[in-house]
Amino acid sequence: MQLTGSQIVIECLKEQGVDTVFGYPGGTILNVYDELYKHSDEIKHILTSHEQGAAHAADGYARATGKVGVCMATSGPGATNLVTGIATAYMDSVPIVAITANVVLPLLGKDTFQEVDIAGVTMPITKHGFIVKDVTKLADTIRKAFAIARSGRPGPVLVDITKDVTANSCEYEKMEPIVIEQPVKYTDEDIDRAAELIRASKKPYIYLGGGAIISGASKEVEEFAKKIDAPVCDTLMGKGAFNGNDELYTGMIGMHGTKTSNLGVSQCDLLIALGARFSDRVISDAKAFAKNAKVLHIDIDAAEINKNIKTTASIVGDLKEVLIKLNAKLEQQDHKEWTDQIRQMKADMPLTYPKSKLTCPYIIETLDKVTEGKAIITTDVGQHQMWASQFYKYTEPRTFLSSGGLGTMGYGLGACIGAKVARPDKIVCNIGGDGCFRMNMNELATASRYNIPIIQIIINNHVLGMVRQWQTLFYEKRYSQTVLQDKVDYVKVAEGLGCTAFRVTTKEEVEPTLRKALEVGGPVVIDCVIQEDDKVFPMVPGGAPISDSFDADDLKAREG
Repeated sequence: MQLTGSQIVIECLKEQGVDTVFGYPGGTILNVYDELYKHSDEIKHILTSHEQGAAHAADGYARATGKVGVCMATSGPGATNLVTGIATAYMDSVPIVAITANVVLPLLGKDTFQEVDIAGVTMPITKHGFIVKDVTKLADTIRKAFAIARSGRPGPVLVDITKDVTANSCEYEKMEPIVIEQPVKYTDEDIDRAAELIRASKKPYIYLGGGAIISGASKEVEEFAKKIDAPVCDTLMGKGAFNGNDELYTGMIGMHGTKTSNLGVSQCDLLIALGARFSDRVISDAKAFAKNAKVLHIDIDAAEINKNIKTTASIVGDLKEVLIKLNAKLEQQDHKEWTDQIRQMKADMPLTYPKSKLTCPYIIETLDKVTEGKAIITTDVGQHQMWASQFYKYTEPRTFLSSGGLGTMGYGLGACIGAKVARPDKIVCNIGGDGCFRMNMNELATASRYNIPIIQIIINNHVLGMVRQWQTLFYEKRYSQTVLQDKVDYVKVAEGLGCTAFRVTTKEEVEPTLRKALEVGGPVVIDCVIQEDDKVFPMVPGGAPISDSFDADDLKAREG
């Protein structure tokens, strides 16, 4: 049948099972929005307050479900406003498709009003980018975009369409979604070599990354950890891939990881990296990282093998598939002496925080209690992000959504909206510092417009907390541009944007306020005022070995 380009866009979205699109209209993409209007009973459109919020919402939708998230924007500034969200998704391997429109083909490349080469701009931060100049190629391009976004190591794909293509017509025929078959890159010998290393190990340690969640391998990871009797640490992206309450779990690794994880990995004889990329925030000093250990690296992306850390053996493949084969091949291991040593380290070096005052860790522990550990938690970036990773116990995958690789301030609220739209059955909370919150707090208007029942917790210390922490520890307390002591009243802002709002200043107010928030049935903001000099511990100085992790007591001892 003959369809216009804009009709083809909608039909292709329906082919892919898309039920929600996040976006913001404009001149060049009007034809597509006109068709969205006609199909509003099939595809829900969430009008965000800013295109960046649309990209983050599509990202949150994707992380919460594993499906491809979709965002749309018009040409020029509309498209460029998506860039930070696309880069965020790229760094964390999140499948989104960003659809933009551009000026008509005869005006392309002539500095036309609101013209930007968005495919060129986003080339380094997408898995692939397309610009469609021929309506006959539109359907296949959109299909390829979704297939690329979800296949292998997922990531964002951009489809830019000239406005005349959205108006022109061609023959359209419905197709089933394309599945890109991934070639098997490992051999039986690779599996055998991994099994040999594991059998020979006396002190194995499992290091989990985001690939464990992306591959849906949580069940296999648990079976693997129990079978080889090894402690488990995770990265920020790996939260929830292994039950945070399990006795083998030792917490996060890296700059703000637990002492147990950092010291344990430094003492192990075999480090097994599952779907992790050995980022600088994890390894810090590469020469000293796990220097006593052989390294077994399993990842779907061959480019990650030996990129940052030299491996002893590796397997390139889908983690779930590989672990199924490894679990079948391995006999039950027993490392009681090693796991007892790690358990004692956990007992001797627990995460702590001051109990006499209102703190972010106390708020997060209370949130864990009132939500029974079953909420989806999104975060912005900074101290609150680290506390959220430390003190909420994630027991399921896709329940901790945070910008890890890019470290995007302002990510959390849009992602929170996207996650709640995707998972209306879940409690969804965003934890953000006041510095992050003010970057994209306009998205509260989006939440109130659609009455999306999210909870925004502002950890309000009136400073840029993580930057201030570095200034305190490493810059002799020269607080250059990190103090936010101004006249902004977040309760009034939230109420002005149509949300219910509370302020918390004492520990006693935290639990009852959280319980009230859960009963509201609409968007809620809780302004939690804490002290400006609270710090995230443990901490590893940038570039130091992770075994140099120190906490507040260590700092006092050094200074005393």
